[in-house]
Amino acid sequence: MAIDTQTREAPTRASLKAAAAARAPIMTHRQIMLVIFGLMAGMFLSSLDQTVVSTAIRTIGDDLNGLDQQAWVTTAYLITSTIMVPIYGKLSDIFGRRPIYIFGIVMFIVGSLLSAFSTSMEMLAGFRALQGIGAGALMSVPLAIMGDILAPRERAKYQGLFLAVFGVSAVIGPLIGGVFAGADQILWIPGWRWVFLLNVPVGLIALGMVLVFLHLPKIGDDHGHPRIDWWGATAVVVALVPMLLVAEEGQQWGWGSAGAIACYVLSAIGLTAFLLIERAMRSDAIIPLKLFRSGAFSMSTLLGFLVGFGMFGAMMTIPLYLQIVLGLSPTNSGFAMLPMVGGMMISSISSGLLVSRTGRYRIFPVIGTACVGVGYLLMTRLAVDTPIWYLATSMIVIGVGLGMIMQSLTLATQNAVPAADMGVATSSATFFRQIGGTLGAAVMLSILFAVMPQNIATSMSDRSDLTAALDAAMTPSVASDPANAAVMKQIWTPIVTPIEAQVAQSLDAATTQVTDAAKAAVTQQVTAAVQAQVAAGAVPADQASAVIDAQVAAALPAATTKALDAAATKAGVSVVDGKLAVDYTDAAQRQAVVDKAVPAIEKKLSGSTAKATGGGSSISDTSFLIGADAALTRPFLTGFTASTITIYWVGFIGMLGTFVLTLFFKAPPLRQRSALQERADAHAEAQVSAT
Repeated sequence: MAIDTQTREAPTRASLKAAAAARAPIMTHRQIMLVIFGLMAGMFLSSLDQTVVSTAIRTIGDDLNGLDQQAWVTTAYLITSTIMVPIYGKLSDIFGRRPIYIFGIVMFIVGSLLSAFSTSMEMLAGFRALQGIGAGALMSVPLAIMGDILAPRERAKYQGLFLAVFGVSAVIGPLIGGVFAGADQILWIPGWRWVFLLNVPVGLIALGMVLVFLHLPKIGDDHGHPRIDWWGATAVVVALVPMLLVAEEGQQWGWGSAGAIACYVLSAIGLTAFLLIERAMRSDAIIPLKLFRSGAFSMSTLLGFLVGFGMFGAMMTIPLYLQIVLGLSPTNSGFAMLPMVGGMMISSISSGLLVSRTGRYRIFPVIGTACVGVGYLLMTRLAVDTPIWYLATSMIVIGVGLGMIMQSLTLATQNAVPAADMGVATSSATFFRQIGGTLGAAVMLSILFAVMPQNIATSMSDRSDLTAALDAAMTPSVASDPANAAVMKQIWTPIVTPIEAQVAQSLDAATTQVTDAAKAAVTQQVTAAVQAQVAAGAVPADQASAVIDAQVAAALPAATTKALDAAATKAGVSVVDGKLAVDYTDAAQRQAVVDKAVPAIEKKLSGSTAKATGGGSSISDTSFLIGADAALTRPFLTGFTASTITIYWVGFIGMLGTFVLTLFFKAPPLRQRSALQERADAHAEAQVSAT
């Protein structure tokens, strides 16, 4: 009987020992901090690149003569990084987070180095696509690692460090980007190219930190010999690239053109193939369809997609507005974005602390989408002369909303799936958010540059702005100012030259008419006088003709001058070199020409496109605005502002729909343990059960 008791008690003691071991923390605080240092290095690399490039993109576009192709540079990066996100997420679940993260940093460095030596916007877009292949790992893997090593309610203790890195990059990134963009050359290399060269030393430092610090414990072997879903990855490319291509070029091609229809068909084929492949691959799929059985995961993914669509495209226009409309330098425009960064940091930290204390977070997506929507609504009130404090206020509101949304949606995603699917779930959510952002950037920038020519034409039809601009363009001191040479050539010379030529032609005809009339009058008067003298015998008849000619020649200059002066006074012009002409230095004469020309220009603009005014060709290079007279640039700036307002309305409508959906969002409860800890405990319990 004693033997039986001991037999029953022995497994009980072993079970208690195993259970105690399972409850022991798998990682110490020091180990967690070392991993975080490694993640911070990669995060600093990617966030610094975003802030540096965003403030320098206008200079890059102007230098490569392709600002209207900016969307390609942006979307090429987003396309490849988006496609790679789910692939990296699945591969990191299989092969571990560390090697995937290292590969991403290496690819990012290589892409940056090649981007620095681009000679066209097309080449830059290609190398940015290569850079995006590395960026995909920098976007998704850190979030998965954070979910692995930290319980949701513990993350607020550490997220201040990540936000500090983001804040530092947000502060120094615009400064560095501005310095590089504003420098003609640094070490015999054009300044803006250092925007990408900077990533090389920073990336090597980050790579070193990751190699030294980023070490994660391995818990058993959950995957055995998994299949790698290469066909699924291929289907993602086939589905996504044509869709993004038509989003980018649809306006130019025509949404119903043969090229657009071909893209629709290819995307549909790719999407169908992807769904069939993912169903066949089951748990080995790069985006397992089983994840969408969770309502919380599906809703958070949908919300992430909509937030990405409404956020990325609209936010990309803010630096352009700051530099083009408000005339800020790249450096100052970067600093002007700090209110948004500050709002994001404050709300993210505050919401994180509240989540840590209460364990509840459902309210934050609701408040966050409302704040972003209100911020975009405020942005629709922008004008050419909007004060910077108003824009800063709007950006703070947007930043506060974004800080609440991003963290809460990530928490919902990671708490809606089992610990074993943490990586693929996190990457899938990031993937759909990036798809939304990529589509948003492509669609909204396409809309921006599509509506801009017509908006510029419309703004030039505004009588007050057109009158002031035309008056300035016809002022010799303004037109000859070297600072205005570019804007005159780009916009106003094609308008002013025909007007001045027409005025000159009309006055030349009037001059001929006046001089002919003066000559006729003088000839008639002299002839009458001479004939009277002939009749009186004072002048011989045979000399009358010669006398008439001599007296006409003597009297004609004074008579002509008097007649021209009288005609000039009546017409409100001057006499220059014996001809009627407009003295464009005289404000009254210039204004008379302007007042007569404006209605004709308005009529012409109302029935034509902006291309006729030079607006169509000016979009690819906006450097002509720098330092130019405000009156000359105002119609262009007004048209550009109207175009950005269109984008903010689209962003507001998108956020309004997202806000409505958040009201129905049921957030899953937070885990009490990290994903690694859960897997370690489950592994230990499985070993106990096996014994």
